Amino acid sequence: MTKDTRIPSTSQSLPIALLRAREKVMGPIRHMLADAGVTEQQWRVVRVLVEEGPLDPTSIAERAVLLLPSLTRILQKLEEKGLVTRAQDDVDRRRQVITVTQAGHDLIAGNMPASLAYAKQFRDQLGDAKYSRLLALLNELNDLEL
Repeated sequence: MTKDTRIPSTSQSLPIALLRAREKVMGPIRHMLADAGVTEQQWRVVRVLVEEGPLDPTSIAERAVLLLPSLTRILQKLEEKGLVTRAQDDVDRRRQVITVTQAGHDLIAGNMPASLAYAKQFRDQLGDAKYSRLLALLNELNDLEL
C-alpha cells in the first residue's frame, strides 16, 4: 500500500484559511486603529480590560491572545499613552494589577461604532445564520484539547 504524499491545496489548509480570513476581517479594522493611534495588540489589551475590569498581566495575555513578553512592551506603551495604569496587588505584593483609564474607556467607546459597523458588514454578507455558526465553530475549535 502506498502512502499519499501529495501536498493538499492551500485552499484546504485550515491554518492558511484562518490566516486569510483574519486578514479579510482585520484589513478595515487596521485603518480604524491607525487613525486611533493604537496597534491591534494594544486595542485587544484595552478592550479586554474594558470588558473584564482590572487584571494581572498573565490573565490579560491569555484573554488578548498575546505572549507575556510581548505584553510587557505593550503595557509600557499603553501606560505611556495614558490608557492603562499599573499597581501592586494589595494582597500579593509580587503581583501587578492593570487597570484601564478613562482615556482607555474613551478609546474603546469612540471606536466601537466603527468596529461594530465592520462586523455588521460581514454579518450582512454572510447572513445571520452563517455568521453565528462561524463564530460557534471558531469558539468550538478554540475549546478543543489538542
